[in-house]
Amino acid sequence: MGANLVADGATFRTWAPHARAVSVLGDFNRFTEQESAALLPDGHGHWRGFIAGVAEGHRYKFLITGDAGSGPKRDPYAREIDGDTWSCVVRSASFPWHDTGFATPRFPDFVIYQLHVGAFYAPRAPLCGTFLDVMERVPYLTDLGVTVLQLLPIQEFPGAFSLGYNGTDYFSPEWDFAVEDPDLPPYLARANELLRERGLAPYALDDLRGENKQLKALIDVCHACGLAVILDLVFNHAGGNFGTESLWFYDRQTGADESPPRYGNSLFFSDRTWAGGNVFEFRSDGVRQFLIDNARYFLDEFRVDGFRFDEVSVIDRDGYGRGWDFCQALADTLRSDRPSAIQHAEYWPVNSWVVKPTFDGGAGFDTTLTDGLRIAVREVLAAAASPQDGPLPMTELGGQLAAEYLHDLWRGVQGIENHDLVLQPKDAGDTNRLQRIARVADPSNPRSWWARSRSRVATGLVLTSPGIPMLFMGQELLADQQWSDDVAHHPELLLDWPALGSANSTLSANPTGSANPTGSANSTAPPDSTVRDFQRFTRELIAVRWTLPGLRGEGFRLVHTHDANRVLAFHRWVPGEGHDVLVVVSLANSNQYGYRIGFPAAGPWREVFNSDVYDNWVNPNVTGNGGLVFADPLPMHGFGCSAELTLPANSLLLFAR
Repeated sequence: MGANLVADGATFRTWAPHARAVSVLGDFNRFTEQESAALLPDGHGHWRGFIAGVAEGHRYKFLITGDAGSGPKRDPYAREIDGDTWSCVVRSASFPWHDTGFATPRFPDFVIYQLHVGAFYAPRAPLCGTFLDVMERVPYLTDLGVTVLQLLPIQEFPGAFSLGYNGTDYFSPEWDFAVEDPDLPPYLARANELLRERGLAPYALDDLRGENKQLKALIDVCHACGLAVILDLVFNHAGGNFGTESLWFYDRQTGADESPPRYGNSLFFSDRTWAGGNVFEFRSDGVRQFLIDNARYFLDEFRVDGFRFDEVSVIDRDGYGRGWDFCQALADTLRSDRPSAIQHAEYWPVNSWVVKPTFDGGAGFDTTLTDGLRIAVREVLAAAASPQDGPLPMTELGGQLAAEYLHDLWRGVQGIENHDLVLQPKDAGDTNRLQRIARVADPSNPRSWWARSRSRVATGLVLTSPGIPMLFMGQELLADQQWSDDVAHHPELLLDWPALGSANSTLSANPTGSANPTGSANSTAPPDSTVRDFQRFTRELIAVRWTLPGLRGEGFRLVHTHDANRVLAFHRWVPGEGHDVLVVVSLANSNQYGYRIGFPAAGPWREVFNSDVYDNWVNPNVTGNGGLVFADPLPMHGFGCSAELTLPANSLLLFAR
């Protein structure tokens, strides 16, 4: 499908079952209609042909004639869009990938870091950040210890700023996420520095021209550094601002100008709408194939490691009875193509059937978002932030630590912040947004000891509970402001990279030298020890997760909860192997001494992690157990043994044998 370079030209193929005629306009024929560029119907709804003289980088559009007249349309399969003219760009599928032996991690070993390409790091603000700006941060992210980058939607959308959920050109990466040719040399130098450090061949300048190749370069560098990359695909709806050259009424049937439009004639969409856009027509084999082709395209040509599928619940609900079996076809096809690629579904309310195998009637996805832990953590923190020193709903929190309704605990993706929740409201009517955890922990001062210590507990629960942990960009920096995709009008909401100070050493200087006092590595803003300490806490707890297999195992047991004492404890292990870990959390406002908790076995247990150490690192007044406790044969909490512990105020402790 689309434009594909072969021999001394290119083949063109498009799906327009109701068109009367289709031809190709482009640089190769001065965008004039010519008989030599006419495509022929194949009798199955497709038009195809070969045009000599087409070369890499040529721009083109289809000229489609239908019942409603004739006019240009962008190729739905275009690999790249020229954002100046909104023409399609002919691109080869080739790229100088580096063979590093990288393999997608086991799904239970995922630690996901969700980011928005335009807002994660924007050294050229008011321009948005780019794929190559994210590449600048890859060493930082590998040092943090996350294993997977989850990029918010990167397909072409209207305008310069968007969350990405209003895509219009599904095979083309977003034009504004690319660095233009004149600005490429510093980025090329940085990319080659990263490659050289790993003994890999450098890129040539041509290897980085255009958004298609720059996204591939980001993925290639991530793999070279040991990071997986998953994309957020929006298959439930598209658009919200379609133009006459878009997918909307692609084969130019009548009905687009009627009020309301005759959606049955729009080819790709039904009459259902969602989030300001149009729901795909899942009853159409051509539409289903288009979406499955799109996912396979990113697997095959971009070598991504899987996908997050946005609001699968909308596909199911608004698919006129064909949404669920579309999901099954999608999941089975992708699993056949690449079993190691994760298929992660968002479905609200959470539905365990979405991760059951298709042969049992499930949708067939691997994992799903959960919200029980997120809601419970926020409720506990909000209650803890009140002036009273009364009971907290620790028992309720304990009941939400594991998504036990899923047939494997690792299938639940757990997070307390994400792009939807902590987005800055667009207007006064946008009441669905929440504050970032630091402000929930202490609304009066998100940098206070109360905010810091409670936020450590909240993030610690994400990283030690069953399931796949997910962090949202800036969470490890104790970000206390909501975020915005519009970096031009809200530069104050950019992540505070300069606060890392010397910990920022893995980040290069602003590659273009442009002024950006709010978010770039060359800002003169002073470092912030609070940010450095919280980032260290997050980084070292992720490292502990790697050293303790029990934290990635399926074994889970809630050991103890006490609302009045504000304490909970749970046991993690690998079934059949052991690797026992006991996690103890206290949200009491003062230290507790001699607190006895049941342990799985008698004898010495190492205190392998204490969150209290990370306050004013190294905390000179740290409270804890000196690195070791002994469990006595005194039964408690369903175990045959127990130990007396010192519990620091607002803390998370880990014990292992």
